[in-house]
Amino acid sequence: MKKMRPLILASTLAATLAVPATSHAWWFGSSSYTKTKYPIVLTHGMLGFDSLLGVDYWYGIPSALKRDGASVYVTEVSQLNTSEARGEELLEQVEDIVAISGKGKVNLIGHSHGGPTIRYVAAVRPDLVASATSVGAPHKGSATADFIRQVPAGSAGEALLAGIANGLGALINFLSGSSSNSTQNALGSLESLNSVGAAAFNARFPQGIPTSSCGEGAYSVNGVRYYSWSGTGVSTNLLDISDALLIATSLTFAGEPNDGLVGRCSSHMGQVIRDNYRMNHLDEVNQTLGLTSLFETDPVTVYRQHANRLKNAGL
Repeated sequence: MKKMRPLILASTLAATLAVPATSHAWWFGSSSYTKTKYPIVLTHGMLGFDSLLGVDYWYGIPSALKRDGASVYVTEVSQLNTSEARGEELLEQVEDIVAISGKGKVNLIGHSHGGPTIRYVAAVRPDLVASATSVGAPHKGSATADFIRQVPAGSAGEALLAGIANGLGALINFLSGSSSNSTQNALGSLESLNSVGAAAFNARFPQGIPTSSCGEGAYSVNGVRYYSWSGTGVSTNLLDISDALLIATSLTFAGEPNDGLVGRCSSHMGQVIRDNYRMNHLDEVNQTLGLTSLFETDPVTVYRQHANRLKNAGL
């Protein structure tokens, strides 16, 4: 299993310790605004990474959280795999972070497929998790995954698509400078992210998942606080070339409000902070390169506000 690279752990810890308590307070407000009790751990989605060719997946978010006191760790798991396999990889990194930080627990935040990934860790090791927050995560599956799953199982078409996706995942893994060559499992991702696979996962790990079609889930389970937020924007910035792809994938939702890859109701977990930000699936992590809607709260600010929420909850 892949563990967080020692270099990431060391550099993250060093950067956290090196930021003066008053650094940038004049710009971001109180120097302790984001100073949570437990470290914040960020987990990427499908085909994600920590940093790729100098561009961070969580664009500008870790540094903004650190400026006002948060201890932040950015993890990397398989780009393509089942929720359980990714969860096991993340668990190893969480164990390392807990040991290094000495704090006993962490606050997990997962984007997209990172949502089910952090849910797995929170379910199997609640003693290590103070809170689990999902951002634009398909907890009840994605219509886009359902659409792709219509390709017949075992067919040449399925093999071709899986081969292309696995190749892309391997390339991202290589270009992100990962110290471990994760096995890419595109079909595993597909089975985890379609509605049938998501339902099976929810039956095994129901913590925080709403029992109604579009309600809220339990706010706290086994000592873990559960939160979620998401967007329903698709085309949000004319300068962002990724919007075109999300416009295309949004057509699979047949009019249901969505962020391009995840439906509004599917994103619900635990306490729903908000489910209709004018953000698409990539805006939720401040991509591409911060080109988000000018008519919505800056995504970085949303993460800062949530860190403050965790702080005020004693987490």
